[in-house]
Amino acid sequence: MPELPEVEVVRRGLVNWVRGRTITGVDVVDPRSVRRHALGPEDFAGNLEGATVLDVVRRGKFLWMPLQEDGAPRSTDAGTSGLPGVALMAHLGMSGQLLMQDGSVPDEKHLKIRLRLSPAGTMPEQLRFVDQRIFGGLFVTTLVPTDDGGPGGTAEDPVPVIAEEASHIARDPLDPHFSFDTFYRRLRKRKTGLKRALLDQGLVSGIGNIYADEALWRAKLHYARPTDTLRRADAERVLAAARDVMSDALAAGGTSFDSLYVNVNGASGYFERSLNAYGREGEECRRCAAAGIRSILKREQFMNRSSYTCPVCQPRPRNGRW
Repeated sequence: MPELPEVEVVRRGLVNWVRGRTITGVDVVDPRSVRRHALGPEDFAGNLEGATVLDVVRRGKFLWMPLQEDGAPRSTDAGTSGLPGVALMAHLGMSGQLLMQDGSVPDEKHLKIRLRLSPAGTMPEQLRFVDQRIFGGLFVTTLVPTDDGGPGGTAEDPVPVIAEEASHIARDPLDPHFSFDTFYRRLRKRKTGLKRALLDQGLVSGIGNIYADEALWRAKLHYARPTDTLRRADAERVLAAARDVMSDALAAGGTSFDSLYVNVNGASGYFERSLNAYGREGEECRRCAAAGIRSILKREQFMNRSSYTCPVCQPRPRNGRW
């Protein structure tokens, strides 16, 4: 699954191409990719045609495009005057891609939805949703006020509304409005392991399996450390590590373990070359090796996935929560 850096790479690429452009036509090539739009393909297309894309917004792994409908003044449906009330939500699933293409480019083998956009200089005129595994999709959703009055997510022009489907998730570590005090207070109330907590999108969003392992390795913390006894300094260290590792991934264009993941222009990321823990079972821990210590990274089963740790610099805790 794409994680926060991958989705932010898509957001940054997409906003440069679609912001301020009007959707002039919609082709639903495969109705399965609009199955989350309850009223079906015709209603989906009817809601989008004539709408202008105002921005591209992300919270955690959720991505949406607020819309101004058919040239009308901004809707007040969100309950806050002058703010957009609807958005196009993109769920990338495991293999979804948003690709900007010229109309002359042949359709991709797994093209599911095509949005035709108003002319904008030499920019490509189509936004295509391509999805081999069909776990993702697009749908129109309602925007609602944020519960804390802050921006809904990372955007070029942040406003205090959020896609209804994303309203239950917490802010992510890269969000300027993320509150460490709130995070730590809620973390200590949980009786679980640290990695389970990091993967809980209701506590902190955007951290998936890959970046959780990388953050824990950087922070020298084992994934089973109990959260209810975790010291504030340790919590600060792992959050700082999560920010650092995701910022590094953003700079590199995200990870690309799955060849199906590409950013909006079709370019794969390269961050997997810099991973220190994830996927390195049986290899030496680089930090230990630099200190003259030989330690081999281990892989353990975790929540139907895998966790990668160094047995030396990430020692197993007593009374760990698995």
